[in-house]
Amino acid sequence: MTSADDNPDAAAPSLRPMTLPALFFTSVASSGLTGGLTNAINGQVSPTYFIRVLGWDNVENVWRAVIAQGVFEGLLFGAFYSVIFVTCVGILTGVRCGYTFAVRHLLKAFVFALICWCLGGLAAIGLASLSPEFYRHAFNGVPDSTSGMLAYAWVGGSIWGLELGGLLSLPIVLVSLRADWKQQSSKCD
Repeated sequence: MTSADDNPDAAAPSLRPMTLPALFFTSVASSGLTGGLTNAINGQVSPTYFIRVLGWDNVENVWRAVIAQGVFEGLLFGAFYSVIFVTCVGILTGVRCGYTFAVRHLLKAFVFALICWCLGGLAAIGLASLSPEFYRHAFNGVPDSTSGMLAYAWVGGSIWGLELGGLLSLPIVLVSLRADWKQQSSKCD
């Protein structure tokens, strides 16, 4: 099924103000889900990271706490990101784009952020492998064993990668959205 904003033969789309709150909710909820899922993986890879960095020595079920922490931070980051993203979508499209058009671009941002999650983890593992002495001195609480250090590095690097990827995705996705909107709008003229 094709929506009106995907149909080049349709007249110029009318105002769609309900797209923006729906997009905001989707973006924030997806950010919370992404934070929970990535932390669920990271909590399995190195619970030691969270125990040492967050001081969770007395937490009974670290893995569940890690997931909750990921959801919480994802929601906070997502709210910040979403305010900027949704505002720009509204401005760039004159509040005329449909929900599916906007969500396709939001999905690009999440894919980009998840790629950066992986790259950040791999980069940190590379740094820790290149110079374990440097890594142990540069970061607090790094385990003494090589496998523990590499797992710890993955978690720290992947978290930084996800957050940085989310921020970097914003201008990239908005440029893509603007170009797609202009192309779509020119078909309506």
